[in-house]
Amino acid sequence: MTKIVIVLGAGAGGLTAAEALRERLPAHDRVLLVDHSFDGVLGLSLLWVMRGWRTPERVRVRPAPESLPGVEMIKASVQRVDVQARRVHTDAGILDCDALVVALGADLDAGAVPGLAEALDSGRAGEFYTLNGAAAMREKLTDLRNGRLAVLVAGVPFKCPAAPFEGALLAADLLTETGARDRVTIDVFTPDPLPMPVAGQAVGQALVGMLTQSGIGFHGQHAIESVGDGELLFAGGARERYDLLAVVPPHRPPAALGGWLPVAPRTFATETAGVWAIGDASALILPNGKPLPKAAVFAEGAADVVADGVARHLGYQAPEPWFDGMGSCYIELGDRVAAKGEGDFLRDPAPEVTLFDPSPLFHEEKADQEGNWLKRWNA
Repeated sequence: MTKIVIVLGAGAGGLTAAEALRERLPAHDRVLLVDHSFDGVLGLSLLWVMRGWRTPERVRVRPAPESLPGVEMIKASVQRVDVQARRVHTDAGILDCDALVVALGADLDAGAVPGLAEALDSGRAGEFYTLNGAAAMREKLTDLRNGRLAVLVAGVPFKCPAAPFEGALLAADLLTETGARDRVTIDVFTPDPLPMPVAGQAVGQALVGMLTQSGIGFHGQHAIESVGDGELLFAGGARERYDLLAVVPPHRPPAALGGWLPVAPRTFATETAGVWAIGDASALILPNGKPLPKAAVFAEGAADVVADGVARHLGYQAPEPWFDGMGSCYIELGDRVAAKGEGDFLRDPAPEVTLFDPSPLFHEEKADQEGNWLKRWNA
């Protein structure tokens, strides 16, 4: 009997999961990949677009059927997911399945902070979490001649824990190139006590040191309450002015889900049999009580684990699913030099992460990763 597996979302996790499932399942079983556009971007490229090292067109991910032989690609918007019934409601109809993999990502929610949407609409603020936003942010930074650039984390959790700090460093690098750096102060504000707190205090302090070395101020434990015209109001009453705001907007679960999907740490299985969640839409709690970072490297790693789990669920022989917790990320400092954090995020009692010193080799390693990904999916 033909079995049907549905993968929701064609980001890093969804594409990898669909490919891995097709490799593991018999040809008579169907693998359906559902996405609203099949026109995305690899997250690690966005800050390079902001910096001007990439054009938007160069970093688009547009998978074609030739990239995923044997996978049925369905272009449709997911309106509601009935997890218990393994039923997906889309604008193209209802889909039922024997196994479901949710990889819908996370949505940006500027409206969650009073005044933020208005600041973005007026041009006083920008973001680098979308392709158009990153390109527009480059233009804003290029036009900035003096004043104060504020980089704001407007809420947690958010995708790519290093991005706000990497964004500040690359903004400083761009302003150096335009000749405006000496006339622009840069400050980062975040509700967390240190950058990337999940990676531990040593890594956080090292990142603060990198910011300080580049003349960038770091302000932890600053939870935003509202954004005004040139002013930020934080919990506790602190106020900070800005001339240009670069913001990480609050993130929220996809509306079709109604919340983040809790998953088992080693298998990414949800509480419902036959349903898994990977990537930004999932909520995996680490031994230290913090969530696994929302990053593509973990979504890709989870995809292979889930493919094994799905195969076993459907009655086929496959390895016991087991996520090793290993992950890494790059932190660009400018001048095509990057640091790299790498470690075991499922280590008990807390993640064990090493931050390697900045090197041009890590920048090249990241570029190779980007190139391989684009070549893999853009047939």
